[in-house]
Amino acid sequence: MNGLSKPITYLKGVGEKRAQLYEKLNIFTVRDLLYHFPRSYVDFTKPAPLDETENGQQVVVEATVVRKLQSARIRRDFVIYKALARDVNSQCGLTLTFFNQPYAFENIKENETYLFYGKVSGDFLKKEMNSPQTISINDKNFILPNYPLTAKLTVKMLRTNVSDALKIADVSDIETLSEEIRHKYDLCDLKTALNSIHFPKKISDAQLAQRRLAFDELLCLSLGLTVLGKKNRSQSGCVMQNTDIGAFYAALPFEMTQGQFLAVCDIIGDMQKNVPMNRLLQGDVGSGKTVVAAAACYFSYKNGFQSALMAPTEILAKQHYNTLKNFLEMHNIKVCLLIGSQSEKQKKQLKEQIAGGEFDVIVGTQALIQGTTEFHRLGLVITDEQHRFGVRQRSLFAKKGEHPHCLFMSATPIPRTLSLIIYGDLDISLIEELPKGRSEIETFAVTGKLRKRAYEFIKKELDEKRRAYIVCPAIDENESDLESVVKYAKDISENDFSDYKVGLLHGKMSSDEKQSTMEKFKSGEIDLLVCTTVVEVGVDVPSATVIMIENAERYGLSQLHQLRGRVGRGKFKSYCILITDSKSQTAIERVKILSRLKNGFEISEQDLRLRGPGDFFGTRQHGLPELKIASLNDDAALIEQAQQCAREILSSDSFKETSEYKALQNAVNRLFDSKHGG
Repeated sequence: MNGLSKPITYLKGVGEKRAQLYEKLNIFTVRDLLYHFPRSYVDFTKPAPLDETENGQQVVVEATVVRKLQSARIRRDFVIYKALARDVNSQCGLTLTFFNQPYAFENIKENETYLFYGKVSGDFLKKEMNSPQTISINDKNFILPNYPLTAKLTVKMLRTNVSDALKIADVSDIETLSEEIRHKYDLCDLKTALNSIHFPKKISDAQLAQRRLAFDELLCLSLGLTVLGKKNRSQSGCVMQNTDIGAFYAALPFEMTQGQFLAVCDIIGDMQKNVPMNRLLQGDVGSGKTVVAAAACYFSYKNGFQSALMAPTEILAKQHYNTLKNFLEMHNIKVCLLIGSQSEKQKKQLKEQIAGGEFDVIVGTQALIQGTTEFHRLGLVITDEQHRFGVRQRSLFAKKGEHPHCLFMSATPIPRTLSLIIYGDLDISLIEELPKGRSEIETFAVTGKLRKRAYEFIKKELDEKRRAYIVCPAIDENESDLESVVKYAKDISENDFSDYKVGLLHGKMSSDEKQSTMEKFKSGEIDLLVCTTVVEVGVDVPSATVIMIENAERYGLSQLHQLRGRVGRGKFKSYCILITDSKSQTAIERVKILSRLKNGFEISEQDLRLRGPGDFFGTRQHGLPELKIASLNDDAALIEQAQQCAREILSSDSFKETSEYKALQNAVNRLFDSKHGG
């Protein structure tokens, strides 16, 4: 049994209590511990002169402890320890304060010199540092890692355990890359990487280790996603013949944009090939992707095949159903809706009719991928807002029928670095322009002091028979410190908007309640809709001209852009009002960017820069396994190299057949295993 697989209690000093602390960090085995990477490092090799530092700056200082003061007990469970020191490089005085840290205080001795790292405060004559990280100038390691920890588990404990783990584990067993690959991509071996990530002699050692370990993650991710894609791509598809769809174009009540027309051409070209289409249709909010999907369904119907469209919510599924009916039923194409909230009797009857070929286009939610849903002759599957479905859900949909063509649609613009991974195996059609007649949305960012003025502006729009949204981030008062959407709706309906019909929409309502509320809003029975982000995607109300977003700092840029896209969908000038009282520089920058930029792709790049990929739209939502060390924000060049390496490995057809790649296969499986976030 390789030491890597042994339980964490196998390590010296790790008893049941410490093992329970490690479990909180998802560390159960020796291998888990070795792959628990530092999140940053403190470089103690370059201490700064204390008199040149600024308040609030995090610095390393070399100082001699002059005198340790008497401890002061503030209350029974809180003790303050202080020591006076003098900076070696400037002779400036430094007061060190330790809060409830008797061991850290006891470990420093008078008249001895140490390196202290922490945030500096104080004035010109005397500086202070609270709870500093401390090492002796005689220490062997001057690069100190900072790890994600939990209460009662210290860096010192963890480093001691990691050191033992490196001694007992045979890392060669899990080396994933051959010497040839390492040489080609300038990577160190795995043993060196694991030693250097935890115990670097210099910062450059840690950087080399990070590069190798990040490459491993990105390679495994690329291999896994490519193999999933090839499961569909390697099969022969439903080959279709070139058929004139001029009648579809002629019946449209508007002229398609150039981007829409070219996207239809791409899709029709793909569906005439002998491998299934695997195409992403990407377009900004309101760019008209549904009519492109309708054209694809029309082409599929003309070739004798069924089409199915899966949406992430019932509201969006019903909207697509109505839109596709409008575009297709005039051509005698039968469209049906299959969703979870329908009665068992309804679903049973619909499934029998679908399997019998009575419907040509089937629109629904995840009910479409259930094992009991069978199709007559399925040639095209369309997934809307595809990042909201996991990899396996999309794969299940693609397996329905005789290896149908796959079209994925998304109104969420994805930055290039993310798209390299998420859409690496997809062909992409991009609709860049908006349909004719769409007006630009003016965006304003204001503080809560101007809320009443914003209300007056909304009333003017409502008096013109327009509609408006107010978006709140919380659902009930027990969930956050924010005013709940329920109370907010009640307050404004009784006060500021007592002369108007105010509706309420949030995620805890039933599907029927949501649908009924949206129908009333569309028809004008509701003037003002107070809601949560349930309206973020796809809801189309052309008469809605104002959206006001409370606590705008709580949302990412891309999400704000999606919400903004709920207005400006008709011929009337539209407005977005962002309300925030946040003093955070990031929040202020975010609302400024949204006020300035209109293009969703530019906004997504800024969003990724500000928030990172984990929060972009929820890593788990778009089906990516959790990455421990690779950055989808900063590692664009490394992503491209890892994908190139993945293509080279898979092109040899030996990835699954030889022992050469056994360790790499295990690493891919581990990354995508459900226990580890895949």
